[in-house]
Amino acid sequence: MSGCPGSRMMSFGKDGENETAGSMAPSRLRQWPIQLHLVSPLAPYYQGADVLLAADCTAFAMGSFHEDYLKGRSLAILCPKLDAEQEIYVEKIRGLIEESKVNSLTVAIMQVPCCRGVLGLVAQAAQACTRKVPIRVVVVGLQGNILQDEPVEV
Repeated sequence: MSGCPGSRMMSFGKDGENETAGSMAPSRLRQWPIQLHLVSPLAPYYQGADVLLAADCTAFAMGSFHEDYLKGRSLAILCPKLDAEQEIYVEKIRGLIEESKVNSLTVAIMQVPCCRGVLGLVAQAAQACTRKVPIRVVVVGLQGNILQDEPVEV
């Protein structure tokens, strides 16, 4: 990674139980960085892990994001509408499946049409893989309610 301290790989512990002073609920974040452009699929926290690939807005819309979806998972975030060079995302997701040998991939997106692009990126990556992993999609409503939570075939 570059010389930016914010891009340096860090692991926060196996379960990501990081209760901070003044915090009402513990953070379940297990590693840094989390933005898909910055992560390395070869990072140790992705090896054999359950991974949550979340659209940026999902954690803000869903109050129970950490406990219900992030707990026990390694994370990568992205925005299919605002992020550039999305072809890199396909290769990173493919790397998570093939090289990191992730156990599962949960894809959390918002109900808005642009978020469906994340599923397209995941489908492209998964179809380029010889290794298959269970993929689950969670669609979050604008007020944080879960509209869909089910396995998907790609």
